[in-house]
Amino acid sequence: MDESQHSHSATGTLARASMADAVRFTGKVVLPMLAGGLIARRPRAMAAIERWQLDRTAVAALQRLRRRYGPGPLRLRVAGRSLVLLLAPADVQHVLAESPEPFTPASREKVGALAHFQPHGLLISRGNVRTQRRHFNETVLEADRPLHRLSESVLAKTRAEFGLVSEDAGSAGHLDWEMFSTGWWRTIRRITLGDGARDAENVTDLLGSIRADANWAYLRAARTGLRHRFLRELRTHIDAAESDSLAALLRETPAEQGVDRHGQVPHWLFAFDAAAIVAFRALALLATHPQQARQARAELAGLDLSRPQELPYLRACLLESVRLWPTTPAVLRQNITAIPWHGRMIPSGTSFLVFTPFFHRDRQTVPHAHEFAPDIWLDGRAADHPALVPFSDGAARCPGRNLVLFVAGTVLATLLQRHRFHLRAPARLDADHPLPFSLNNYGLDFAVEPIPR
Repeated sequence: MDESQHSHSATGTLARASMADAVRFTGKVVLPMLAGGLIARRPRAMAAIERWQLDRTAVAALQRLRRRYGPGPLRLRVAGRSLVLLLAPADVQHVLAESPEPFTPASREKVGALAHFQPHGLLISRGNVRTQRRHFNETVLEADRPLHRLSESVLAKTRAEFGLVSEDAGSAGHLDWEMFSTGWWRTIRRITLGDGARDAENVTDLLGSIRADANWAYLRAARTGLRHRFLRELRTHIDAAESDSLAALLRETPAEQGVDRHGQVPHWLFAFDAAAIVAFRALALLATHPQQARQARAELAGLDLSRPQELPYLRACLLESVRLWPTTPAVLRQNITAIPWHGRMIPSGTSFLVFTPFFHRDRQTVPHAHEFAPDIWLDGRAADHPALVPFSDGAARCPGRNLVLFVAGTVLATLLQRHRFHLRAPARLDADHPLPFSLNNYGLDFAVEPIPR
């Protein structure tokens, strides 16, 4: 690829940050991200991040860097590593569009973390084996279909489990994270591993333990014994899964020798964990924004919810939840060859960082940055902002996007159909004021009011 192709973005030259600015960036952006847990969230740290609104501090730090150095990519030294920080939407679009080559998603940092529990996962694969794994994942997850072929089964399982959650919440008079996540994981195990795995908490608990290690990436040695135990348990459920599960499709789908069918499933479970956070935060938004709640209920009115529905407005609410509070704050790429870009030669092995909260919550590029505005995902406005990437973008876009949105949308529909929810904690969510930069999903608690029938 020649220099002209790498220099189409007119956002300025590639500047280098001072050592002092690199240190400030590390303290205000990198360390809070690591503290919160990039692979497995740490509830106490998330509570502290919300209390001190550290995402607001991080976004302000990047805005300061943009004012000082301009909107072009910025080179920094972080923990001895060369990093290019992207500060312009055009550069984000460029880097994501040219993945996996020359900008591979399998960055050194990502490999160090994800190899703890998915050493053969798609996100940390390169070359021909990545192409094979990408095709396999897209085939099983049906990346391009709004409704998966298993949507009737997925719908029935989701409605059954969250019907129970709704009943329990109605009896208790409230809904908290523990109640929600218990129902969520029963649902996901049934969808992914089959009905026989509904109560197989040991599988997801083992994965949780390994993901906690993965937060430390290369700084903590992989517990291979624990990983092998997890993969054995996982394989047992996959091999026994009923025909209406993703595991059954995984068994039946042709795969090249290097794909490792079973090795793709840990990332599916990992992604569904983030989706739970997204859905619970979306419920908090609907509980505190009466106009949007009315629109959501209007979408559900008259629908036969026992049949698969796309529910575009609820999907838009979920996308807004991710925009406002990204579950993947750091989108990383690494160039696999030296490339000329913005007037400089970038050595191979350089990491490129897209800090998504900066682009999602920056008024300079998104006028409604701090508002709950699901309509932008329906009227085309979101498409005008190439750095709004709730599920990444380009060739590395999440292949399970539509399936995740279908499950989460069905969860919201099931809950909203039966009850009204009033957010008790935190009280700072308010339709009349800018939304907070940080929101701790573990601290959300709703009062529940039955809807008269």
